[in-house]
Amino acid sequence: MSDVIYREAVRADLPAVIALLADDVLGKARDFTEVDEAYERAFAAIDADPRNQLIVAEQAGDLVGCLQITYIPGLGRHGSERSLIESVRVRSDRRGQGLGRDLMTWAVDQARQRGCALVQLTTDKTRQDAHRFYVSLGFVASHEGMKLPL
Repeated sequence: MSDVIYREAVRADLPAVIALLADDVLGKARDFTEVDEAYERAFAAIDADPRNQLIVAEQAGDLVGCLQITYIPGLGRHGSERSLIESVRVRSDRRGQGLGRDLMTWAVDQARQRGCALVQLTTDKTRQDAHRFYVSLGFVASHEGMKLPL
């Protein structure tokens, strides 16, 4: 997909990014489609943090995908940094065309270039298609994740 540009999101991208988050079976239940103060605060925090990147995939001026990368320092793995990839979305009319694979490959390459020891992500247990997709990229379900809603 040589005509797709991957770049850090700017504030003007926020409406399209939250639309991508809501354009999803699980996202419909937990995300909104209009920019509000909470989204503004979250975007500002991500944008100001050098260890966070909100990445968008742009094609012909349209946002067609996004993900967030967080770089986590740690003492494990001999003080190695790791990359956490979350909020991976491809616009519904573009799914199944290889964009998600290209976006994830780009994100993994960024982590590799940065010197990260590993890339990790979480995916909801109900997302069986996503699980198969991540396995096809080389990810291994090596740990059991847990969350505590607050």
